[in-house]
Amino acid sequence: MSGEHPVTPELLRGMPLPQHQDGDDKDGRGSVLVVGGSVEVPGAVLLSGVAALRAGAGRLRLATCRSVAPQLGLLVPEALVMGLPETPDGGIAPEAAAVLLQRCQSSHAILLGPGMSEPEAVEALTAELLRGLDGPFLVLDAAAMTGLLRARDALRPHAGRVVITPHAGEMARLLEISREEVEADPLAAARRAAAQLQVVVAMKGGCTHVVTPQGESWNWAGGGIGLATSGSGDTLAGIIAGLLARGATPVQATLWGVFLHGEAGRRLAHSRGPVGFLARELPGEVPGIMAELGGPPAPGSPAAPSAAAEGGIA
Repeated sequence: MSGEHPVTPELLRGMPLPQHQDGDDKDGRGSVLVVGGSVEVPGAVLLSGVAALRAGAGRLRLATCRSVAPQLGLLVPEALVMGLPETPDGGIAPEAAAVLLQRCQSSHAILLGPGMSEPEAVEALTAELLRGLDGPFLVLDAAAMTGLLRARDALRPHAGRVVITPHAGEMARLLEISREEVEADPLAAARRAAAQLQVVVAMKGGCTHVVTPQGESWNWAGGGIGLATSGSGDTLAGIIAGLLARGATPVQATLWGVFLHGEAGRRLAHSRGPVGFLARELPGEVPGIMAELGGPPAPGSPAAPSAAAEGGIA
């Protein structure tokens, strides 16, 4: 098993993002569907969706509880917004899967989980979608991750197309171990989850670890304390989903997403102060950072993903 490599601009220039030419239409940059939110946390879907667009996705669809969908549509005029059946407590109901599956198949990347409540309902919805989907890339965030060990049979056909983005508490619930055990060795926890579920893991924390099912790993520790703020993880998940929609592989989208998110935080810390900037401000930094990294790839980048790793998960 290889050691960890740092995520650097040189690494990313060695795995450039898909290029889009003048004259291409928005369909050429892919479609993202973000499923999430609740009556109490409707804004998480907004954060993720805007981040996906800032990462370059061409089309955006948002799916959330029916009672808050009209307001979301006004706040994100760039998106098609779907209202879904909701539970009495204001979460997305499991029967929403039937409605979603009709839309999911025309999406290149699906992000499921931001802002969702009621773990049992979310677990049932996630399992139903995993059983019914065929083809799109998936980013599973927040509550959508916690029941994945129990949904391994439904997850298995999606091997090579899934990214998960847990923090320590979510990883503990996913692996059914203590948070203290995860925090003692987050890289080991990430490797365990990646191998068991055959997914790419972005293990969030002061140092974020990106791990493939084959055990290859990278780390990024440059974002700063300001990224530990409400909604920050929603923006990271949205950036990764947007990059997947554009045609990046799961490893590539995750490495770029972690760097773009962290570098956006670093720049906001410089311009605003180390703490106090908002998650909604992060996506606005992303296009400029991508443009700066969009030059010719560095020849022979030493830590780019191996051909074996790309073949196993792309």
